[in-house]
Amino acid sequence: MPLQEGRRLLIDGQLVTAGRTFASINPATGEVIGAAPDATVDQAEAAVAAARRAFDTSTWGSDPKFRVRCLEQLYQALIEHKEELRELTIAEVGAPRQLTHGAQLDEPIDLVRYYAELLGNHPLTEDLGVVEYQGQRHHRWIEKEPAGVVAAIVPYNFPTQLALAKLAPALAAGCTVVLKGAPDTPLVTLALGELIASHTDMPAGVVNVVTSSEVEVGEMLTTHPDVDVVSFTGSTATGRRILAAASSTVKRVFLELGGKSALIMLDDADIKAVSMYAAFGICLHSGQGCALNSRLLVPRTQHDEVAEKVARYLGKVAYGDPADPKTYMGPLVSERQRDKVDGMVRRAVAAGATLVTGGRKVDPGFFYTPTLLSNVDPASEIAQDEVFGPVLAMIPYDDDDEAVRIANNSIYGLSGAVYSADQERALALARRIRTGTFSINGGNYFFSDTPFGGYKQSGIGREKGLAGFEEFMETKTYGTVAA
Repeated sequence: MPLQEGRRLLIDGQLVTAGRTFASINPATGEVIGAAPDATVDQAEAAVAAARRAFDTSTWGSDPKFRVRCLEQLYQALIEHKEELRELTIAEVGAPRQLTHGAQLDEPIDLVRYYAELLGNHPLTEDLGVVEYQGQRHHRWIEKEPAGVVAAIVPYNFPTQLALAKLAPALAAGCTVVLKGAPDTPLVTLALGELIASHTDMPAGVVNVVTSSEVEVGEMLTTHPDVDVVSFTGSTATGRRILAAASSTVKRVFLELGGKSALIMLDDADIKAVSMYAAFGICLHSGQGCALNSRLLVPRTQHDEVAEKVARYLGKVAYGDPADPKTYMGPLVSERQRDKVDGMVRRAVAAGATLVTGGRKVDPGFFYTPTLLSNVDPASEIAQDEVFGPVLAMIPYDDDDEAVRIANNSIYGLSGAVYSADQERALALARRIRTGTFSINGGNYFFSDTPFGGYKQSGIGREKGLAGFEEFMETKTYGTVAA
């Protein structure tokens, strides 16, 4: 069945309907593009039961060669159906076509191949040798085992990237998975389930995919006693609730949450380079990225000059139809999200920030113009809370120490950036910022083999790389009396 026609859940190896549906909206037009199955709590519980049964009774967790083969099959299926997935991502996520050739689709597909290769080459045992103890020789070693059943819950902004960043390492580790798609972007996640069901040899129940409009489905996944690991990407507020809910069964919890990352321009930096990086960076996927630099810190003496240049570059951002290859920025995901963004901008201006450019809704669809707020109070709402829109808050500072204090004055610690003509000075400052990732002079840290995650309330654990693989594994230590 062509992917665009698939509207079914994957539960226990079968593609099934839910008996009811909810609408998926094209955010560029506001029109309904399809109906997603609206899973009930009972159906989600059936998915958990299937994942538990597959983990406990199949050889999935004990046969790494078979897992490599299935991951390679999934990779090949994703490659073969990439163009169908691309069109679906553009229509449902509102992602510009050019972005699907990067972080929205093409790059995430490579994660599947990366983890297949990592599993094929990474030792799952470690010999600790023999020691003498109380007159006997004792041989010790470590074995890595899959952590169990994983509830993987993804948001709407980069649904394929985030789904594969959870699925690929979890499956490589030998876990079984219940993947829950976001209500705003269900169809792209369901497409992954269709490919797994029809193009891989994964046993029934190894991967289950559900979509639902009911918050109770997600709540059940975080508390169910048969779920061993919760892997969640989304807001910090929801992450706090998940952490509390999972405590009743002491689950392992991975959280990749919000961010309020700061781009720091030092006084010797290239103003043009910083201005361009800041402007186009905040408009990537309409600002709907947790690691985007939504605060721009500049020396007070250069504030007005930088504001003028950033505004000029924001004016060059091509926004509109995401299907057009020339479009750089598409819409926000929903009217609800656009209203939230606009409300925060209005309150920021009322609180004393200067609206340099932008701050307008554009119809039809859920577009919001690239926006710059200058002279922002570092303690204000717009400087402290995640906006998730194309809104840059510009904050002046007096010296490097103050810039560090402002950057660290946040509950978040996901990412950040610095520009300086002096690489060593930039690196010294970067090491003072409490974040899990950091860019120096435009350097990119986001690759399949690089761990991604945050400090403080930006999350727990790391995604991607070897660290992301080990999030889904347990360590068992053995000892035996040696001859």
